[in-house]
Amino acid sequence: MTATAAERRLRFDLVVLGGGPGGVDCALEAAALGLSTALVERSELGGTCLNRGCIPTKLFLGATDCVHEMHAQARLRLLEGEIRVDLAALQKRKGQMLAGSRKAIEKQLADAGVALLRGQGTLRSASELDVATDQGPVAVEFGRLVVATGSRPTAFPGLEPDGDRVLDSDAILDVTTAPASLIIVGGGVIGLELGRFFARLGAAITVVEALDRLAPWEDPEVSAAIAALCKREKWALHLGSRVKSLRTVDGAALLELESGQTLGAELALVATGRGPNTTGIGLETAGVRLGRGNFPEVGDCLLAAPTVAVIGDANGKAMLAHAASHQGRYAARHAAAQAAGREHGPYAPGPMPWCIYGAPQTVRVGRMAAELLAQGLEPRVSTAQLAANPIAQSHASAQGFVKVVWLDGRVVGVTAVGHGVANLVTAATVMVRDGWTREDAEALIWAHPTLDEALYHALTAAPAAPAGA
Repeated sequence: MTATAAERRLRFDLVVLGGGPGGVDCALEAAALGLSTALVERSELGGTCLNRGCIPTKLFLGATDCVHEMHAQARLRLLEGEIRVDLAALQKRKGQMLAGSRKAIEKQLADAGVALLRGQGTLRSASELDVATDQGPVAVEFGRLVVATGSRPTAFPGLEPDGDRVLDSDAILDVTTAPASLIIVGGGVIGLELGRFFARLGAAITVVEALDRLAPWEDPEVSAAIAALCKREKWALHLGSRVKSLRTVDGAALLELESGQTLGAELALVATGRGPNTTGIGLETAGVRLGRGNFPEVGDCLLAAPTVAVIGDANGKAMLAHAASHQGRYAARHAAAQAAGREHGPYAPGPMPWCIYGAPQTVRVGRMAAELLAQGLEPRVSTAQLAANPIAQSHASAQGFVKVVWLDGRVVGVTAVGHGVANLVTAATVMVRDGWTREDAEALIWAHPTLDEALYHALTAAPAAPAGA
């Protein structure tokens, strides 16, 4: 180490590597617990969620909800008209909103006493991190390191984005001219949400999914409902189709399926998944082992080595911003307890809520019927159709349902698809966590008219054996 680097030596009880939702919440919690804390971020505070994921996509969907609403009402011949979206102006608003949020995070960290080190962090050992800042290298000693480096878009060989007509989910968020047509490779949450947005801008949407249904991790009936609504809006769906190649040809995206069929569009989005940012940062020097897909192997306390915890997308347990934040706060409490010589129990997240936004929305919490059947159990399901819900009716979007999964008379899962159902997610999470009974639902006063009533009607409908039981 040079003399200059030796002069720039810092020590903290806890250092967080990565300034996304998980890293920021971990640092704030650690500081509140009295640990001297630093956060190392090489790029933008807020991570993927704020800058290239959750927040920009919800801004885009929220800004264009009026387009969907107008088309839904127009189908009933209740109104007519046209809405023109100024994409360049929307991009400008996105930039202003994200910049303001990043400044707010920085102030929050400073007010909490968290030292912010801007630069690339690389592990030197199990207790020391080198940070390459604009002002020169800084050697940072730590008692506990929390790796919160997040994830990045990934692609299979032959599907790599070229930055021209074939883009990943980061690059497509910056386009300022709406394409007339868009091919989406991947029928998961990223593809579906961005497909909704660009469809509202007038793009003809084609989705290619290797598995046999959209949103394949969802309840099969939810997947079928999503597909039905996509087809109603003239999306071209190629399910159970594998891609042979995808490239830019003569200023357009050209996709070839393994079947030999070719598809063309003005742009293509590769939305086939994400991988962790865990290589090239020296994790092996601390004894961290990378498993399949370069996800670190972590134990019950999210520790990948005695002095290193890994949270959020980087550990792959649940690649969701709220999962990262929950894990980050736990990692801080665990570190504080160990620093004080106290025991701290293993990480127990409870039921994990999942949502897809756009139209339709989906929500899923807890265990689904197919999972329980595969375990040899005997679940029951009860369902309420949104066609009977006055709020869904008023928005001319009454397709969809709410389904409750029961085991031994208690709620173990909730899933839904349709207008606004993501607003039910917190109530559903509480119900699954607490194992509600029908009597619990009947003891509560449910406001009328609300979308929540669809959840009530699903809770109080007669349970039956699920399809395929």
